[in-house]
Amino acid sequence: MALLIDTDLLIDLERGGGTDELRRLVAAEDSAVSVITVSELLHGVLRAGAGVRGARSAFVERLLASMRAISITEPVARAHADVWAELSMRGEPIGTHDLWIAATALAHGFGVATRNRAEFDRVPGLRVVSPG
Repeated sequence: MALLIDTDLLIDLERGGGTDELRRLVAAEDSAVSVITVSELLHGVLRAGAGVRGARSAFVERLLASMRAISITEPVARAHADVWAELSMRGEPIGTHDLWIAATALAHGFGVATRNRAEFDRVPGLRVVSPG
C-alpha cells in the first residue's frame, strides 16, 4: 500500500509537530507527494517573510529531495473528471487542490494521509488516513 502525504502534515512537520504521528502513519507504506503538494509547499516558501524564507526553503528542498513527486497524467485527469463530476452532482465539491491530490491518489491506488478528513472523506473509493 502507498500514501500521498498532504501538505498539512508536511507543514506540521516543518513546524516541529507531528513528527511521530507522520512516521507512524507512513511506517508500513510507501509514501510520495502529489505535484500539487510540491506547488503548495513552494508557494509557502515564496510567500514567507524574509526572516523565515531561507529556513523554509531549505526544509522544503530537503523534503522534496527525499520524496517522490507523482505527476498529473491522463489517468489522473480522468480520475479528476470522474470525481469532480460526481461530487458536483451530489452538491459536495471539495477544494481544487484537494481534488487533484485525491485524483492522483485514486489513479495510482494510493491513500491520502491528511488532517483534512472533511474534504477527502467525500471522495468515493479514497482511503483516507489521519493522525488520531
